[in-house]
Amino acid sequence: MAARRYDIRALDRGEVLRYLGYAGQPLSPELDARVDQMVARCLAVARPSGCARVFDVAGRDERDGVPVVRLDGCALELEGRSIARHLDGAVAVGVLAVTTGLALDAELRRLSLTDRVGEVLLDAAGSALVERAADEAEADLARDAAARGLVAGPRFSPGYGDLPLATQPTLLATLDAQRRLGITLSDSLLMTPVKSVTAVVGLFGPGAVPPALDPCDACARRDGCALRASGRRCRGAR
Repeated sequence: MAARRYDIRALDRGEVLRYLGYAGQPLSPELDARVDQMVARCLAVARPSGCARVFDVAGRDERDGVPVVRLDGCALELEGRSIARHLDGAVAVGVLAVTTGLALDAELRRLSLTDRVGEVLLDAAGSALVERAADEAEADLARDAAARGLVAGPRFSPGYGDLPLATQPTLLATLDAQRRLGITLSDSLLMTPVKSVTAVVGLFGPGAVPPALDPCDACARRDGCALRASGRRCRGAR
C-alpha cells in the first residue's frame, strides 16, 4: 500500500493538555495563548503520513513457551502473551506505521536551544498529532476490513504488554517504512522522526467481538504508575 498523507487541520486541545500532564489546574492567560500558538505551529510544520498493509494469520504456535502469531507472506511474527490474547480469534492482522515527519523534529531541536517552554508545548502537540494520524490509519484498516466482511479491533503497539520493541525492525521493513515514510531506527530501537507510531490491528470474522484494549492492562508499569494512582492515564482507553 502506498503512503498516504493525512489532512489534519485541528487537534483536540484537551489531548494536548493531557500530554502536558494537565489535571485541571489554572492556566495563565500567557500559557493558554502559547498552547494555541504551538498547536498552530505543529499543524503548520508537520506532514503527517502513514501506510498500512493487511496479512492473513498463517498460524499460532509457541517459542520457548511464549505464544507467537505468524503472518502469511511476511517475516513479521508477533510474540507475547498480551498480543496473543489481543489477537485471539483474528483471521488477519493489519500492520501500520505513521509519522509527523522530519520538519517537526527540526523545529523541536530549534526550540530546545531557544525556547524550552515552546519545545515542551510543541512536543505535546506533536504527540497528539501522531495519535490522530494513527487513528486515521486505523480507520483505513477498519474500512478495508469491512470490505472483506471483517471487523477491526483496536490497535496494539510494540512495547505494550510483553510485545517486544525488538518487533520494530521487522515491522518497519514489512511496510518498507524507511522508503515510504522516512522512518528509521536507532540502535536502541527509537524511531526517527520521533513522533512516529507503529501498531497492529486484529481483523475478526463476522459476528466476532474484538477484545477491548485498556492500555493500563497491557502496561508493564501499571502497578507503580503515579498517573494511574491520580486517576489519569498517559493514553486514552481504546
